[in-house]
Amino acid sequence: MNGGNWGNGGNAGLFYLNANNAPSNANSNIGCRLAMEDWARSGAATAAPTVPNPSGMPSCPEVGEHQPGGAAGKVPVASPTLFERIVAWDNLVAAYREARKAKRQSQEVAALDADAFANLVNIHEHMLRGTWRPGVARRFWVRDPKWREITAPPFPDRIVHHAIVRIIEPLFERRFVHDSYACRRGRGTHAAVRRAQSFLRGAVRTWTRPYIVKVDVKSYFASIDHDVLLRQMSRVVRDDRVLALLRTVYSGYGFSGVGLPVGALTSQLAANILLDVIDHKVKDDLGVRYYVRYMDDMVAVVSGKNAARSLLERIALELAALGLRVNPKSGIWPAARGVDFCGYRIFHTHIRPRKRCLYAWKKRFAALRRRHESGQATLGQCRQRVMSFLAVMRHANAWRTSESILSRFSLGGALC
Repeated sequence: MNGGNWGNGGNAGLFYLNANNAPSNANSNIGCRLAMEDWARSGAATAAPTVPNPSGMPSCPEVGEHQPGGAAGKVPVASPTLFERIVAWDNLVAAYREARKAKRQSQEVAALDADAFANLVNIHEHMLRGTWRPGVARRFWVRDPKWREITAPPFPDRIVHHAIVRIIEPLFERRFVHDSYACRRGRGTHAAVRRAQSFLRGAVRTWTRPYIVKVDVKSYFASIDHDVLLRQMSRVVRDDRVLALLRTVYSGYGFSGVGLPVGALTSQLAANILLDVIDHKVKDDLGVRYYVRYMDDMVAVVSGKNAARSLLERIALELAALGLRVNPKSGIWPAARGVDFCGYRIFHTHIRPRKRCLYAWKKRFAALRRRHESGQATLGQCRQRVMSFLAVMRHANAWRTSESILSRFSLGGALC
């Protein structure tokens, strides 16, 4: 909040924090006490923010005096803009809580928590003034199943990302088609697999020889053009300050004009927003009923070979208009062959785990057995890995396959 002072000393005046004045001793700048979190009341916030507020804009909601107006004695209050909702103090605190879930033991979270209130005010003031800039991200590679570079933004940046997504995601969520399953609440890979199989079953009942259209976008995150993305987002987000903030986020971490960091919350939402154009084109304009998408993987089932070829060409043209390319592994084939989607091989009669996934699990169990024999892995860690494997297999018709793989994973002559 603005006004007051921090320690009841000589720093009283405008743009200073008033955190510990008694109700009867509140100064005339605000006339109230700051309602802080438990960590602030307990003394975690022990210093003013490192960056003052030269703009004079309030860092927390103003507390105005009562002014009678009309019969009800109320003063009309303008609705906050989208940008004001994003930078609102309550939204920033909620974003901070979401960003630190299950990560309280990490060093960067502990470092910010050491003076959480002052650090949040610092982030808040930079967002208000438009001077916030992304920090230095941590980069690493994972293999799942192919090698991918992951860009992990620092914890303060993740707070900003959560604050943005909390406000703008509902605006786009209501516009997404039902059959988009990536990074959405209540959806996910297993729901997408079940939906794809239900489409296969419906197509087999409807047509004599249905065909599958499988489309994958080549290097999707690395190929997203920022101008195209923001132009698409501006159809819903009409606030120029929000669009400027989004451009700042997308242009950080070494991406200038093209590409989004894999691992940022804002990138997941942006990726869904961009391909939502394809979803509506296929569903609404072309009338394809059996269509499902998980991020940049699209599966459609149509009446025959000619319809499948035509749909693939049309999707390729629509992707090209967005500056994207179709992966060469995309194609069409009879529905009887099934389709690889979200880690499973899906048929209209049954579901199997993909062969490369089974091969990867065999390698993991072999490496885990060696680690256990050398004392680097505990029995509890081995059991956790087995339970993870069973959780994946339970969504497929793979009891015998699971039993065969686990029978080879024994520790000291006994099954883990």
